[in-house]
Amino acid sequence: MFARTEAPIFAFRGPMGIPVEVAPSFAMLAFVFLMIDTSVDGIVFFALIAGSIFLHELGHAWGCRVQGVGVSRIVMWGGGGLCYHRPEPDPRRDELIVIAGPLVNLALWAIASLASGYFFEAGPRSDMAYELASLLGSLAWINLILFALNMLPVSPLDGGRLFYLVLRRVLPMQDAGRVAGVVGTIMAIAWIPAMFYLFVTYGVLLFFMPSISQHVAMARGRALP
Repeated sequence: MFARTEAPIFAFRGPMGIPVEVAPSFAMLAFVFLMIDTSVDGIVFFALIAGSIFLHELGHAWGCRVQGVGVSRIVMWGGGGLCYHRPEPDPRRDELIVIAGPLVNLALWAIASLASGYFFEAGPRSDMAYELASLLGSLAWINLILFALNMLPVSPLDGGRLFYLVLRRVLPMQDAGRVAGVVGTIMAIAWIPAMFYLFVTYGVLLFFMPSISQHVAMARGRALP
């Protein structure tokens, strides 16, 4: 697994003036993808994944900005993306920040699916339209998978944080943390065989694994998400 504290190899100022950093592990992730498929299609596929992850993080940044929460930077790393922002003590406001990222993926899935269907209808009459339909179809599936993956109730995925915040609506903070910890522990343990299954069956590599010890500590009331 990759560390989330890496010195960036590249940085630039992105939309909304937010600094964006590219970590060495992200370059390694790109290298692994391109080693598996060195064709133009492989390059395009990785670009679609990277772009979707980046837009996901911009969704979090937007959720911060509209509520006046400061964003320090976005980091693209081997495990995906991270949006660093000022801690938000209000759970209701934090919910918007957390859900904004997955909602971007859901919106991209819907738009790309509709556009893919439109161009697919024109496919028999145009090779370019057919290729574009296939590209948009891939973009749709990528974002649907990213949405589903991020909504799993395990930390530090968005679903884990959102699950805890929703529990905060009906439970005291410590109790919400314990429940989230128990569910997260089950998910983190199940993650291990799931990683092997995805690799053996579909050739999919997951470069991220949730911490079992962190979730056990949460379940015991010794930590919070």
